[in-house]
Amino acid sequence: MNPKDRLADDKAGQFRTTHWSVVLLSAQTQVPGSRTAMADLCQLYWYPLYAFVRRRGYSAEDAQDLTQGFFLSLLERKSLRQVGPEKGKFRSFLLASLKNYLSDEFDRENSLKRGGQIEFVALDFESGEERYREDSADTLTAEKIFDARWALTLLSHAVERLRKEYASQGRTAIIDTLQPFLDSTNCKRLPSYEEVADQLQVSLAGVKTLIHRLRKRYSELLREEVARTVTDPQAIDEEIHALCEALIASEGRLGP
Repeated sequence: MNPKDRLADDKAGQFRTTHWSVVLLSAQTQVPGSRTAMADLCQLYWYPLYAFVRRRGYSAEDAQDLTQGFFLSLLERKSLRQVGPEKGKFRSFLLASLKNYLSDEFDRENSLKRGGQIEFVALDFESGEERYREDSADTLTAEKIFDARWALTLLSHAVERLRKEYASQGRTAIIDTLQPFLDSTNCKRLPSYEEVADQLQVSLAGVKTLIHRLRKRYSELLREEVARTVTDPQAIDEEIHALCEALIASEGRLGP
């Protein structure tokens, strides 16, 4: 199976490739599809890294350049070939690698001009900057913002996969109506079961069943997303707990 196909495969239960395997594959640049696989990974996780760089005090323009340059460096650095899953969680690996990259860039700043035309993968930096400006997390460290943004990225991707599943089954109306029930921190008024029953033309018992199934599948997809960032299945619950703590620490001060 092509690595790109594995990354894009949103069908339930079919994704078994971890992010570590993508990184290790990308280190072997001669392998067909390795660059595409890494590009797909960058598309998923670029914003938490971009927000970290911005929080470090870099301008939007420099942060864009540094984020692109960092992703490019993951493919070009020979040291990547010696990196393995035993180094830790994928989240920790990316953040440590980014810190090292920023340190190296700072050391070279006076002798090398960062190439403003670097574009390894197309990223929507304009919307990313809008999201960053919406954050009201002045008291949070760059590391805490990164962890919280990482958690939000995983949650968002799980919802995206869930919506695709429902759409493929012709059940878009159901998830459109019930998606607010997935967010336990939703401060907006949730529709009543009676309102949902009327809108979907089902019984109250049917509404409860639909919500239960939606939440159950969402939890399964979220665990799959987390599982892709760790190598030991026993570490899934630990990582979920850590990401929940990161969200709690942000206290709702991050934009959508």
